Amino acid sequence: MASTHTPAHPAGLAAGTRLLDHPGPDGPEYAGPEVETNRHRMPRQVRGTSPLLGVTAVAATLGATGFASATPAAAPAIETPDETPVALSADPGLALAARIQLQADSQRTAAEEDARVQAAKEAEAKAAAKEAEAKRAAEEAERAKAAALTLPVRDYHLTAHYGQSARYWAHLHTGLDFAADTGTPVYAVGQGTITSAGWSGSYGYRIVETLPDGTEIWYCHLSSIIKGSGKVASGQQIGKVGATGNVTGAHLHVEVRPGGGAPVDPETWFQQRGLNP
Repeated sequence: MASTHTPAHPAGLAAGTRLLDHPGPDGPEYAGPEVETNRHRMPRQVRGTSPLLGVTAVAATLGATGFASATPAAAPAIETPDETPVALSADPGLALAARIQLQADSQRTAAEEDARVQAAKEAEAKAAAKEAEAKRAAEEAERAKAAALTLPVRDYHLTAHYGQSARYWAHLHTGLDFAADTGTPVYAVGQGTITSAGWSGSYGYRIVETLPDGTEIWYCHLSSIIKGSGKVASGQQIGKVGATGNVTGAHLHVEVRPGGGAPVDPETWFQQRGLNP
């Protein structure tokens, strides 16, 4: 008996194409209505294939069938203003402000350097002035020390003055006599240099001191010489009172000879320098 049923897809079935999940009309599980419903299902993956290969196959199938075009295109990036310093510097106003600030910084640095140099110069000038002042003070002290004079004997009395005459003097008296006990200290009248010391005939033991201005002071009739050469300070002990040479008793005979020349009155010379023998 001939069948009166017409297949839904005679051409497809005639070509032998079947869906993997639904065998053809001849199969035991065939059901007519299901053929139309499942005709667009994806081919069944072979069992045992890794999930990664299955995903790859799906992607390849979608690409081949054109479904990849269904993916929405990425939205265009929204451009935002560039906030980098480069973009800011492109602004003429900001560039001008930067140049002004740079110029101000440069001027401030130059002013600070000028101030530092000026301060250094002022400090140097002050140091030089201080040094000059110290030098002047030292020179003045030295001059004062050189000018400072003292009487040659502390405990004495005058027995003969300048210009007196006597039978035991061949000429007029050329000095001032300070009578004192033998051994009484004799001091340098002023700062100077001992230029001669030793025996000197009628003067006995004598010391000659030369002051800075060239004036010579003679200390005569000494019993001993303590300082025979070199520099001495005012008031420094240089000998002792004695009675050597042409004398009648122990005393110090002092002569003052400006520039090493002829003697002058020692009493007047001392008084002119603030000393009163």
